[in-house]
Amino acid sequence: MIPIYWDAAKNELSMHDATLAEIIARHPGISLQRRADPFSTLARSIVGQQISVRAADAVWGKLIGQLREITPEHILASDTLKSCGLASRKVEYLQDLARHFSSGKFDGWDALEDGELVKMLTEIRGIGRWTAEMFLIFQALRPDVLPLDDLGLQRAIGLHYKGGAPVGKREMLEISEPWRPWRSVATWYLWRSLDPIPVEY
Repeated sequence: MIPIYWDAAKNELSMHDATLAEIIARHPGISLQRRADPFSTLARSIVGQQISVRAADAVWGKLIGQLREITPEHILASDTLKSCGLASRKVEYLQDLARHFSSGKFDGWDALEDGELVKMLTEIRGIGRWTAEMFLIFQALRPDVLPLDDLGLQRAIGLHYKGGAPVGKREMLEISEPWRPWRSVATWYLWRSLDPIPVEY
């Protein structure tokens, strides 16, 4: 699913920021797309924490092979998650995530404001602010998220707006102010400037 605001956001960003206009023009025909359901999106983010993409893909493949479908019910019913290559702590995180979903605590999440949704998500064990913000961008398709702790975004802003110099959070906020209300879109294109292949969650 492509966000309904994508074309309007691209046009407005291009009008207000010459650097973004150039980056956007270099990446035609691709866009942010929602790929999975909320539970498996968060589960996959937990699986991938602090390990390589290749290792995370291998563990995820084993989980799918064992459970057939990544759902709260299957996670809670399984007593062999460790055999998929998951550390004990990640098993606990996945089980806590599954309990939040199966208990109904996560019902109505899509009606929450961005800040409220981040708060709800970070109350789940194993989910920090960065993971919550990735959920807002890739799953909730919220248009105005700026993940200040994302190393790729820091690098891209430093590269394109500071001559390659490191950039602090205050500078990131100042530079990104003209991007409102489309900072998620600006972030996505700045990621593309570093890696043309879109990441999927």
